[in-house]
Amino acid sequence: MNKYKRANLNLWNEFTEIHAKSAEYDLEGFKAGKTTLHSIELEELGNVSGKTMLHLQCHFGRDSMMWARLGAKVTGVDFSDKAIDLACSLNDELELDAQFVLSDVLDLQANLSGEFDIVFTSYGVLAWLPDLKKWGQVIAHFLKPGGTFYIVELHPFSMPLDDEVEKPKLRLTYNYFHEAEPMEFPTQGSYADPHAHVNQPVEYEWFHSMSDIINALINAGLHIQYMREFDYCVYQMLPFMEQHEDGWWRLPKGMPRLPFMFSIKATK
Repeated sequence: MNKYKRANLNLWNEFTEIHAKSAEYDLEGFKAGKTTLHSIELEELGNVSGKTMLHLQCHFGRDSMMWARLGAKVTGVDFSDKAIDLACSLNDELELDAQFVLSDVLDLQANLSGEFDIVFTSYGVLAWLPDLKKWGQVIAHFLKPGGTFYIVELHPFSMPLDDEVEKPKLRLTYNYFHEAEPMEFPTQGSYADPHAHVNQPVEYEWFHSMSDIINALINAGLHIQYMREFDYCVYQMLPFMEQHEDGWWRLPKGMPRLPFMFSIKATK
């Protein structure tokens, strides 16, 4: 295991414990039946009842289990052992039938067999992957012929924007295009709890352009049905974003409209 993966694994093992206790993840609300899914994926993916679903980078499985509640036969995958342990525990407690596999997504072919009607992934997943070409191949490998791949994710355009809290300003700071070596960031809490203490001092992320994402899917043999862009975000990506009544975070009135998320649906 290289130093980047080891550091990020340590981080996500810590995040699992932090998130399980956080108001943002609202574990008790989830147990009581509160949905964790958002309107975008519910509307765009549609009825999943009776379909088999592979959920890549599922963290501790809340969304996997929500899709199971909606009738899908779900297998969730994550590289964090603590996340998978918690997912299995919650699944047993709630008497659901989701399955969970401990694996790095890029190594999944060595750890899982079978094909699925749907491969799903969402919100903050791609920056942790160094190789989207392999990612696309994994998706295509596990999709049944005629199956659907669906992603809703942070927009690559938004990733180079400065998220400085002390002197916030809408400005470009980071590279847009992919580099083989990751960006190194000091760890400052979690997106779900900015004030949480985290022992892992740094995290590593890889930025991917929109062409990287689309071409990874096309080159793996998938057919793009559509790509959509959204001028709002699932979390407060920039310190001056404001949360609206619909729960999405947007730039204040008077600032330019920019893409903060996108979705893609593709078929095999």
